[in-house]
Amino acid sequence: MDQATLDSLMQRQRAHFASGATLPVDARLQALETLEQALATHEQALLDALHTDLGKSQMEAFICEIGLVKSEIDWMRTHLKRLCRPRHARTPLVQFAATSYQSPSPYGTVLIMSPWNYPVLLTLEPLVDALAAGNTAVIKPSAYAPASADAIRRLLEDCFDSSYVAVVTGGRAENQALLKQQFDKIFFTGSPTVGKLVMESAAQHLTPVTLELGGKSPCIVEKSAKIKLAARRIVFGKFVNCGQTCVAPDYVLCDASVHDALVTALKREIVAQFGERPLDNPNYGRIVNEKHFDRLLGLIDGGRIVHGGAFNRSELRIEPTIIDQANWDDAIMQEEIFGPLLPVLTYENLDEALELIEAKPRPLALYCFTKNRQVKRQVLARCRFGGGCINDTLIHLATSEMPFGGVGESGMGSYHGKAGFEEFTHERSIVDKKTWIDLPIRYQPYKAVHEKLARWFI
Repeated sequence: MDQATLDSLMQRQRAHFASGATLPVDARLQALETLEQALATHEQALLDALHTDLGKSQMEAFICEIGLVKSEIDWMRTHLKRLCRPRHARTPLVQFAATSYQSPSPYGTVLIMSPWNYPVLLTLEPLVDALAAGNTAVIKPSAYAPASADAIRRLLEDCFDSSYVAVVTGGRAENQALLKQQFDKIFFTGSPTVGKLVMESAAQHLTPVTLELGGKSPCIVEKSAKIKLAARRIVFGKFVNCGQTCVAPDYVLCDASVHDALVTALKREIVAQFGERPLDNPNYGRIVNEKHFDRLLGLIDGGRIVHGGAFNRSELRIEPTIIDQANWDDAIMQEEIFGPLLPVLTYENLDEALELIEAKPRPLALYCFTKNRQVKRQVLARCRFGGGCINDTLIHLATSEMPFGGVGESGMGSYHGKAGFEEFTHERSIVDKKTWIDLPIRYQPYKAVHEKLARWFI
């Protein structure tokens, strides 16, 4: 898209928002219904695109992407009228007589930049929240998932005029051109490195940003944990989408006393879920491109592989791989893995383990497997992270009832459900002052009687 075309698009989006067409609650509900119908119509095309880009099976693509978008639409349609209502607040006596309330107002024209690992979910779910809040939106899907980007473009062009919802495809040049535009809000999901560039660009216009990033999310397995169940849930959370999940358990940190049992259980679960030959399993995905494939191969330390490690370059597939007794100084522990490699580390003292986690950049997620209530309280009190689970992985993000987002290096802001509506909304504080009385105590010249009244009121 050339500069003139992009400038024209922005003008039409701003004009559409200024017309007030997006503001009525009924118009927002209609937009959500239109999106839901289009999602059903284009479902098979989306499933096919996800398989093309990432090798996702139809079951995985539905439960981890399309189904969650539908769930967010359903939640918003149920709760939108309540969210749009003004929320009354107590009026201080000194402001007598008046009514105070908070009035939700959409930002205006927003930019949603989505990643390649869950291209449907992480494009359309923020869009649901943006439309529910009354905004117009420009969507920029990742060029690394071209089939999905094209399917999303066709879906949105089928149901919305570009003055309301527009899709801009392309790579780095298009990203840079978009970030030079003055949006009212930017919502970015991706790596911390690119997130910094987005925030730097947004600062030129003082544009508020939401950053959904990532990080090395730890998975603690304490000695009281149910090892077999922990292994089953860790294997699911780590290797779904071939490990290319921002909240996947990045590494396991287990009590040394349960290490052998846990590693044995992890091996068994990989076989149970993916078979003896995962590379031949049609339901096991692939790495998005050769660049990331080579990066992952560079992180594998062959001397410590205790399960997996095989790969198929022509199909960009790597087996679920366990790297035992990893070291904090290893290359695999210096960056977010974002692939099917699971390092296992041990600890002797839980306090020391929590100190190590807390000394690292804030992760997007943290998981802890334990039956000990005191350990649960200790972990939650000591560690700062975006969100997580006790005795499971991933599922904390699969709900519209709770906000999802990072903290520190793993992001800022949150969305899903009420939080998503609020992320695309500015809350205006309004005082509606009555005219039938006007207390004189705030006006000059100040008098002794006014001072007494002011002290009494305040």
